Amino acid sequence: MKTYGVRLKRGVDLLESIEKFCIQNNIKAGVLLSGVGCVTKARIRDASGVNIVEVEELLEIVSLMGTVSEKRCHLHVSFSKEDLSVIGGHLVKGCIINTTCELVIGEMDNYEYDVKFDEETGYDELIIKEK
Repeated sequence: MKTYGVRLKRGVDLLESIEKFCIQNNIKAGVLLSGVGCVTKARIRDASGVNIVEVEELLEIVSLMGTVSEKRCHLHVSFSKEDLSVIGGHLVKGCIINTTCELVIGEMDNYEYDVKFDEETGYDELIIKEK
């Protein structure tokens, strides 16, 4: 597995930056191994798959994980508020980095991801292919 260390800076969109990195580095199948930092604004989708919650306050990223590739990034995130309560869900565009975000991304050499619409779930779902 090849690994990458990435630091995102203030003002950038978390998800857009990860997607851009995967495209620029031709990552065919990867995993987000670690993600820590803070945001000024969070946007996450709940388990219904429909509702998006937006929170505009300083939040710590306490967990960030999922699959990444040049074709698709599927990430879940947890944020800690100032009172130490935690919210989390499916990462969507619009999470804006405050001071920093440090990422470690692993690229798996033996696999390639693809995406296919699944009528049962109603979503584009991950297809994992062995090279």
